[in-house]
Amino acid sequence: MFRFASPWFLVLLLLPASACFARFRHRDHGGIRISSFAGFENLHETWRVKLSFFLPGLKILGLGLLIIALARPQWGDRKINVAANGINIILALDLSESMRALDFKKNNTIVTRLEAVKAVVKKFIMKRQGDRIGMVVFGSHAFTQVPLTRDYNTIAFILDRLEIGAAGPNTAIGDAIGISLKRLEDIKSRSNVIILLTDGKSNAGSLSWQDAAKIAADRKVKIYTIGVGTKGRAPFLVNDIFGKHYVFQKVDVDLDALKKIAHQTSGAFFRADDTGSLEKIYSMIDRLEKTKVMVKKWVQYRELYPVPLAAGLGFLLAWAFLANTVLLRIP
Repeated sequence: MFRFASPWFLVLLLLPASACFARFRHRDHGGIRISSFAGFENLHETWRVKLSFFLPGLKILGLGLLIIALARPQWGDRKINVAANGINIILALDLSESMRALDFKKNNTIVTRLEAVKAVVKKFIMKRQGDRIGMVVFGSHAFTQVPLTRDYNTIAFILDRLEIGAAGPNTAIGDAIGISLKRLEDIKSRSNVIILLTDGKSNAGSLSWQDAAKIAADRKVKIYTIGVGTKGRAPFLVNDIFGKHYVFQKVDVDLDALKKIAHQTSGAFFRADDTGSLEKIYSMIDRLEKTKVMVKKWVQYRELYPVPLAAGLGFLLAWAFLANTVLLRIP
């Protein structure tokens, strides 16, 4: 953001502007009376004569730059300070093998469930303001991918690089909730939320989803559960002795477990069978968990006047030197 700290000094620019206008309007070439031009035909203007025409321009330009320096040009960077605690949100994402199902579309292109989820979750992250967001991923095991942070760009960057199967082929919903609860203990907040997304049933891990939900309820942690995937069989791309081809497999989503987890923790259950419904779900959660934050904005300015000041003085010194030496005019 550019500005002049003392803009009223710019009115003084009318002085060199009017002097420049007067010079070109009333140019005085001077001369002497002679009786004949004989013998002057081969005379040409020297470089000094040609250069002297621009000499007054150095003075006018130098004065103009000094006036601009007086006006104090500044360049500012916008700063934002969030003056509120916000809430803690943990995104628990399923990376099990069933997330390879090709029953979602992104930009009219068929994609895996995980790719569709990435795009929607990224939008959700970038819309938040003032909240701390962390990310837990799970398959056969659950682990922290990103601790609670307000660095949304870093979360989005890591989200883009999640890979199916990185946490094992199965689904450990209980462990995912358990790890999420541990991360929520890192930083105290007036409100703690877990958004759990999965397309399977809990069949791995050391902590059952029932026990995990009870612990979350005791700690007053709200869990929003999202069951993703179309009903019935879903297409998978496989590569075997017959080459690459599609097979249809049924993926069982334990909807009853997800409903009970959400109900027990005062959250909500959602069903997403396409990208559109998934976007609506995250938009709804975004509205339900809005945080009122005080955001202070200001602009930090840097002074730029040394540049026109130095240039103006340079032009004036050049004018003074040339006007009294090689371009000296004798009336």
